Amino acid sequence: MTVSKISIIIPCYNEENTVDKLIHMVLLSNIGKIKKEIIVINDGSTDNTRQKLIKFVKYKNIKIINKKKNEGKGAAIKSGLSKASGDIVIIQDADLEYNPSEYNLLINPIIKNKADVVFGSRFIGGKEHRVLLFWHMLGNKILTLISNMVTNLNLTDMETCYKVFTKNVANQLHLKEERFGFEPEFTTKVAKMDVKIFEVGISYSGRGYSEGKKINWKDGLYALWCLFKYKFL
Repeated sequence: MTVSKISIIIPCYNEENTVDKLIHMVLLSNIGKIKKEIIVINDGSTDNTRQKLIKFVKYKNIKIINKKKNEGKGAAIKSGLSKASGDIVIIQDADLEYNPSEYNLLINPIIKNKADVVFGSRFIGGKEHRVLLFWHMLGNKILTLISNMVTNLNLTDMETCYKVFTKNVANQLHLKEERFGFEPEFTTKVAKMDVKIFEVGISYSGRGYSEGKKINWKDGLYALWCLFKYKFL
């Protein structure tokens, strides 16, 4: 596949401590001659995230979308997709848990025409991982197991931030979920498409709730509902 540009969509909510460093990491990530289109969605942050983003307005390849109120990760991604013009789309969280230096790993299966969708898995490969939150990890594995049962895929990490896909896949998604239901909705919908899905192992520097992690057990229960909703309803 010939790729001239990738769109990196960065939803962020109250990430004043990480968002500027993350954007600089994205700018510095090496993907050869491929152009980067960076779309940052400030999802109604109540801290200094908006002020941190002002310095990036001058960059021609960075688009800043400031929402007046918090609508959720799914809504932010939908806003980003509406502005994306790249041949490949990468979803990138703003919290520094995922490292933009690994973009080549994520896009290579698509460039080589092996895949249309790539999941970056935290649970395969030999890359470094911060040791943290057993119950969160167990919840992820249970959700992934049930997701695989519903979709007949064999993913190891359905809830990963790193979901990478072609423009053609993006055009078929028609996303509905406003918040963390995006993850199961995306997975269920691409499983229904006639597309090739790959996983690659990635590093992971997770953070605890005291450091700003926002997803919780209620989001896990809603994710289960979304799996069945988008599969059967």
